[in-house]
Amino acid sequence: MARIELDLAHAYKPDPKADADYALLPLQLTFEDGGAYALLGPSGCGKTTMLNIVSGLLAPSQGGVRFDGRDVTHASPQERNIAQVFQFPVIYDTMTVAENLAFPLRNRKVPTAQIAKRVGEIAEMLELSGQLNQRAAGLAADAKQKISLGRGLVRPDVSAVLFDEPLTVIDPHLKWQLRRKLKQIHRELKLTLIYVTHDQIEALTFAEQVVVMTRGRVVQMAGPQALFERPQHTFVGYFIGSPGMNFLPVHAAGGALRVAGSDATLAMPRALPEGELLLGVRPEYVHTAAAGAPGSLQAAVAQVQDVGTSLMLTARLGGHTLKARLPADAEVPRAGDSVWLQLVGEHTCFYQNEELVA
Repeated sequence: MARIELDLAHAYKPDPKADADYALLPLQLTFEDGGAYALLGPSGCGKTTMLNIVSGLLAPSQGGVRFDGRDVTHASPQERNIAQVFQFPVIYDTMTVAENLAFPLRNRKVPTAQIAKRVGEIAEMLELSGQLNQRAAGLAADAKQKISLGRGLVRPDVSAVLFDEPLTVIDPHLKWQLRRKLKQIHRELKLTLIYVTHDQIEALTFAEQVVVMTRGRVVQMAGPQALFERPQHTFVGYFIGSPGMNFLPVHAAGGALRVAGSDATLAMPRALPEGELLLGVRPEYVHTAAAGAPGSLQAAVAQVQDVGTSLMLTARLGGHTLKARLPADAEVPRAGDSVWLQLVGEHTCFYQNEELVA
């Protein structure tokens, strides 16, 4: 296992000048030895580029990569001792499950007894013990991907195991089981794991630290709770959560917040920079309130949806849409009625130029 430090930028174009020319904007990032990390963001944000730079499949156009303080910027994946699991299963169909799992160890001349022991341990973790003597060619896609996962995990001395959206081909009802297995394996083996995904559920349930990315930029690296409670960037608030954070443009001046596009004002809850800001609050922290209650505004109900465990209220305020997740037994006005919504509280965030105001 290794402590991985990145201090780099990458562009596929020669002589990049604008931000749009970069696949990865300049960043400094550290993956601690034995940690479980997820790279999360939409397609094209630079996740796989970063993973390929860590693995050695790609050299950064600027800066470098260090493993335990050693510069490995131009070292091959083999020299870095990296295992990588790709989006689609990469296995040998003519081999049995056991032979596939043993292949990385045989290549490194590991003694036969140690190979058998390690293959048995990994097969048991991935619930493949009953299929060890089967040919891989006849297995379902999820079983084949389990073999790919097992081949990445089978080497005990590996510096890091990198996963590039490994559950894409897995049936939805099996994804939860495999994520749980990976988390269990991480706890037992203490490997450094870096997992690329665009699925926030995968990232938040697997990783101890999530690296949120957009347009080639790392906007926040934090645990699941911090990403939900205190997004450092508006993109994190929008991307994490279902639905994402509500945003309202406000103007801060004279101890009051004037809501853009309406005559409504709110008392300023704390010292804030004057000028144009964004008020951000999660639907989970928006509640119905008594008329004129401090920190609340009047809005028009557009829709109420029963989503089983809660009610999702959609309201309009000055041309802006607000979402509120209310208790399933809450009394909610009908569409077209007015409702007072509590927007300012301990969980309310404020943003200036897309960054969280301290």
